[in-house]
Amino acid sequence: MVSLRSLLNSTNTSETHPIMAVIDTALCVGAGGSSGVLADKPIVRNAEGNLIIPASQLKGRLRHECEKIARALHWQICESPSAGKMALRESAIDAYTMQFKQQDYQVPGYPDYHCLISQIFGDPILPSRLIVEDLICSEDPNNLPEVLRPGVSINRRRRTAEEQKLYLLETSPAHAQLHFAGQIQLLSDCPAYAKPLLLAGFQHIHALGGSKSAGLGWLHWQVLPQFEIQANAWEFLAKGGQP
Repeated sequence: MVSLRSLLNSTNTSETHPIMAVIDTALCVGAGGSSGVLADKPIVRNAEGNLIIPASQLKGRLRHECEKIARALHWQICESPSAGKMALRESAIDAYTMQFKQQDYQVPGYPDYHCLISQIFGDPILPSRLIVEDLICSEDPNNLPEVLRPGVSINRRRRTAEEQKLYLLETSPAHAQLHFAGQIQLLSDCPAYAKPLLLAGFQHIHALGGSKSAGLGWLHWQVLPQFEIQANAWEFLAKGGQP
């Protein structure tokens, strides 16, 4: 059972770190269901009209990168985003997942087994110990013109353009070096190994949004979290799931 009092206490002792991304190309983060614009896929904005990179997209991409790093270090990682496979029950442990049956994959007060990534980002049983904010563009929206980029659907089998499949994407201005700033928050019960893992994950994020293969959304990080990382956190990750 989740206690609201414990959540409030965790928030009061949390660590908050600023982050800032600079978009090197045009950005395309679509807002489905929007109307009143020419674009078939308009860019997402907040209530004030500022361009944003949604927290859900950044957190999901960060989780994916951390999963890849943890697997490369030979840790057992649950299969996200499948809810039924993100927290292993005692009855689901078999010969291939026997490595989960050790203390590193158990969390006091919560049943079942949880991989290192779930202990940071959460799963259907375990709450997230990481809170991510939207990244908001600092540029006045009145200074940003509407940019429409045409595209066409491709038939992968025939390798030709589909008929009557022209669409328009709304993007940010290209090469405008727009700054998107926000914060991440680590709750007090976030494991120590989360800091080096998150920092490495950020370094692996080079693009966000849609149409990355077409050159959209490429970025570099101007501000990353300034974590105080203990030596034992590196040593824990380096052991690679060995008891």
